[in-house]
Amino acid sequence: MSSGGLLTKYLPRTEFDSYEDFKQNYRVNVPEDFNFAFDVVDEWARLEPDKTALVWCDDHGGNERFTFADISALSNRAAHFFAGLGIGKGDVVMLILRRRWEYWAVAMGLCKLGAVYVPASLQLTQKDITFRANQAGVKAIVCVTDSFVLSQIEASLPSCPSVGHVITVGQKYGDYLFFNDDLARQPASFPRPEGAGATRSTDTMLLYFTSGTTGMPKMVCHNYTHPLGHIVTAKYWQRVQENKLHMSVSDSGWAKFGWGKIFGQWLCGAAIFAYDMDKFVAAKILEKLEQYRVNTFCAPPTMLRFMLLEDMRRYDLSAIQTCCIAGEPLNPEVFSQWQEVTGLKLHEGFGQSESSVLIANFPWMEPKPGSMGKPSPLYDIEIVNAMGERCADGEEGEIVVRGLDRAWPCGLFTGYYRDAVLTEKTFGQGAYNTGDVAWRDSDGYYWFVGRSDDVIKCSGYRIGPFEVESALIEHRAVVECAVTAAPDPTRGQVVKATVVLRPGYVPSAELIKELQEHVKKVTAPYKYPRIIEFVDELPKTVSGKIKRKELREADAEKSRG
Repeated sequence: MSSGGLLTKYLPRTEFDSYEDFKQNYRVNVPEDFNFAFDVVDEWARLEPDKTALVWCDDHGGNERFTFADISALSNRAAHFFAGLGIGKGDVVMLILRRRWEYWAVAMGLCKLGAVYVPASLQLTQKDITFRANQAGVKAIVCVTDSFVLSQIEASLPSCPSVGHVITVGQKYGDYLFFNDDLARQPASFPRPEGAGATRSTDTMLLYFTSGTTGMPKMVCHNYTHPLGHIVTAKYWQRVQENKLHMSVSDSGWAKFGWGKIFGQWLCGAAIFAYDMDKFVAAKILEKLEQYRVNTFCAPPTMLRFMLLEDMRRYDLSAIQTCCIAGEPLNPEVFSQWQEVTGLKLHEGFGQSESSVLIANFPWMEPKPGSMGKPSPLYDIEIVNAMGERCADGEEGEIVVRGLDRAWPCGLFTGYYRDAVLTEKTFGQGAYNTGDVAWRDSDGYYWFVGRSDDVIKCSGYRIGPFEVESALIEHRAVVECAVTAAPDPTRGQVVKATVVLRPGYVPSAELIKELQEHVKKVTAPYKYPRIIEFVDELPKTVSGKIKRKELREADAEKSRG
């Protein structure tokens, strides 16, 4: 059976004549009891048990290939494993698994149980883990045997009463449960739950913690329809092909992992290539693309910039047929350089942890360097001004998803976990404001301008200034500060802190280093400010609010000058 055959269970039409046809006529049929683990993974295992699902390698000689029959059996064993720990429908489990192959088995096993999983970054500190575990009521943590990760989990446990189990993968650690050993002892079959144990499409499947500027991270809720939203992401933007390898460069702690390493790809019958790198090295990525003959590839522009610094003509990249970028705006210069070296145009896409791809360059369109493309057919998207009125072409405004009072897009989040008030505030007008600013040209292409809420995008990461500011304020030398994005030729943006010191402290290179190290210890290390500037006072409004826009504009002027 082809992926087209599997997709026709959910799509009345899979082929379209034009973007206009696609936008007007694309539809998704959502079964009331859709569960990705049973209805996609197990269905492929039934239809084509030897079909490749996952090709995995790491920097230490690890090299594995998994069929859908393998993933089905592993996820069944994982479901039994977690059930034996008392994990059931609605229980929350945090996953700190980097790109380990066990992630796919664990996530699918939890889906079969109806449990909720929370992908988390390898770089979370004690404070981050404690906050997330308590906010979500996490009952178990599954993690890699990384010394930093384990030390932060151990330090957080006394303050996390809901966490009953810590489970390691890859290697055994102390008295913690060892997933790999216990997995082998579990049955390879797992009957689909019925009655009260069965999942509905409207049940919560996963949570993403997303950063903002006005408070601590929020818990973004996705239900079991979310994977179906990623058919557009995979088939029509990334253009994955059945039985061919797709690589998206993302750690499992981020929503981009769901975008590029599991949902839409498997729905389309494509195989996922996962490289569990210790750290990003551009030359190694190029080696893997050549060695494994990857066919479709997606990465943030920052990584492409570093890859272009290598002698790319040394590598045979002829197997790659489509390249996509997301995570931050695309520099037109990168577009041109990449096309010159590879012969391929980059297809930019835009979305959030709260959604599937919202806007992208689809097959019927000629990419414009630097443009996000045009709206996905799943979403009724408009750009609106401060009054909520639709903007004219060329006018900047915020990207809004309309029509939620008529129909709910299957890729969009359903609200904020355990926060009905914020959910009602977010969707109360039948629309969702993304908080991102853009403009539309006369051809209908959308162009990203920036975040209205000051969230910083650096090397593909989303960083909330509030968390960094909170960390800095904890240092004895800081009286107040403002964290903003500063232009950077390599990373696109970097975190900058403008700091007012307490009396008795003087600016110095040593103090900058001390503040940077402090932030790395208090919150995830990738959030630390790469630039620190000391000032006597911060620009503020009459009401006392810091004018971050003024700081950003000053930095932009410096970068141009």
